[in-house]
Amino acid sequence: MSVTSIVVDDVSKQFSLQYHRTLKKMIMAKMRRQQISDTFMALENVSFEVPQGQSIGLMGLNGSGKSTLLKLISGVMKPDSGQVLTRGRVSGLIATGAGFHQQLTGRENIYMNAAILGMSEAETNEKFDDIAAFADVGRFLDTPVGNYSSGMFARLGFSVAVHVDCDIFVADEVLAVGDRPFKRKCIARMQEIRESGITMFYVSHSAGSVRRMCDRVIVLEKGRVGYDGPVDQGIRYLHYDGSDEGEPDAEEALDEELASDI
Repeated sequence: MSVTSIVVDDVSKQFSLQYHRTLKKMIMAKMRRQQISDTFMALENVSFEVPQGQSIGLMGLNGSGKSTLLKLISGVMKPDSGQVLTRGRVSGLIATGAGFHQQLTGRENIYMNAAILGMSEAETNEKFDDIAAFADVGRFLDTPVGNYSSGMFARLGFSVAVHVDCDIFVADEVLAVGDRPFKRKCIARMQEIRESGITMFYVSHSAGSVRRMCDRVIVLEKGRVGYDGPVDQGIRYLHYDGSDEGEPDAEEALDEELASDI
């Protein structure tokens, strides 16, 4: 009997949009009878279950609710209605530099980020050399991360995340930032995660990396589940007009090139 790793049960999440940032502008807008705020549903009645060890490719157009769903699974946010249940420790990278303090050094941020992800100081001490080696930021390890490039942020954040002993690994476009050697290491490490039996929830626009890393695809459309099933059919489902069928984008072509080197 398979163990269920993630349960998303009739989940909805609503956000508010504020059109004016200052009180003065809000008052002026009210006097002119202009709208000052609005709401939108980021997720609406989303339901699915994930068995332990399955790798999910979460896909959809920008604004479809992918990052919101990942944050709910990670426990960063709570749903307005419905429930999200996860079994075991959740780790991963949901935003480049998330949980970093700009004035602290890379070394200090490794310890802080590891603690946020549930690692004890003893665990971090034991894995510190491996984390630092994977990140490979060199002498910048002991400089404030406020001086880091986006690629260096990604190196450090991903390195901490993949060294956490976890049951569920979530990743939001981790291959979108960084140079080719870093992306190559990311692909290799995520393949190791997949093969180890850890449940993986992976957001990507790249059909190539989803095909290689995932057992199943969930497609979100305007906050609802539009498709949930086998990978190839899910990728075809995303080609709404069929005009780009069989024509890989630049990211997919790069992924295939990097994978051929592993």
